Amino acid sequence: MTNRLRTEIQEEEAEKELIVEEKSHVKEIPDNFFTQFLSKGFVTAEEATRALPFVLYVAFLCMIYIANRHLAEKNIRDIDKIGKEVKELSWDYKVAKADLAYKSTLSEVAKRADTLGVKESIQPAQKIVEKVEVDDGD
Repeated sequence: MTNRLRTEIQEEEAEKELIVEEKSHVKEIPDNFFTQFLSKGFVTAEEATRALPFVLYVAFLCMIYIANRHLAEKNIRDIDKIGKEVKELSWDYKVAKADLAYKSTLSEVAKRADTLGVKESIQPAQKIVEKVEVDDGD
């Protein structure tokens, strides 16, 4: 009988070791702030799961807000760049206009025409008038 009891005790110990070994394979949830907040705090895992669509919606809105902000800043940079380009082109226009005004003066035109062999007229311009004869109807 003593052997029989001893074998039963050994079997029970072997079963306990199996149970301990099986438990060691199961991963335990880490004990951090978030898990404590969900399990021991006022928010349960079920409530957090139920609120998940709202949280995802708010996260989506935040991403849209951030993207909109980036787009607005990009547009501002483009506007500044184009504004600088307009100023530069405005100065180019003013320089070209002043150069044209200088080159179209009478003395500059005369200098350029002299190189072609065309001389400046000394006589003033004359108006050509055509005389029209009127019939009396006779």
